[in-house]
Amino acid sequence: MATLTQEMKDMIATQQCFVGTVNADGTPNVAPKRSTRVLSDNSLIFTEGTGGATYANIKRGSKVSVSIVNREILDGYRFVGDASLLENGEFYEQAAARSAQLGMPKPHAVVVINIKEIHSLKPGPTAGKKIA
Repeated sequence: MATLTQEMKDMIATQQCFVGTVNADGTPNVAPKRSTRVLSDNSLIFTEGTGGATYANIKRGSKVSVSIVNREILDGYRFVGDASLLENGEFYEQAAARSAQLGMPKPHAVVVINIKEIHSLKPGPTAGKKIA
């Protein structure tokens, strides 16, 4: 399991994350997930509110890739891992309460991503290289 650095955690907290999955026919699916946040040193979490392709793909067992970049400093990361859907329990209830506060419908699930690999998205010789 790969470990997030403080720099990575800070970027996740301040920049837009995009989640990539694979559709049943093999085509890629990429979606912005603004609720993405750090759950632990080795995992990310986001609220699945739409129940669309990302949700269906994870339900089918698709691996997940989360990309994030900070264009101002020309740096970024790709986190690759396995996802699990939480459709009840503590994390789900917290997400449901937050959605209600924001006047949004109850989420379909909360997605936890256990990070297996981290790749650099910084331009130059380290672009795309596995760093953890």
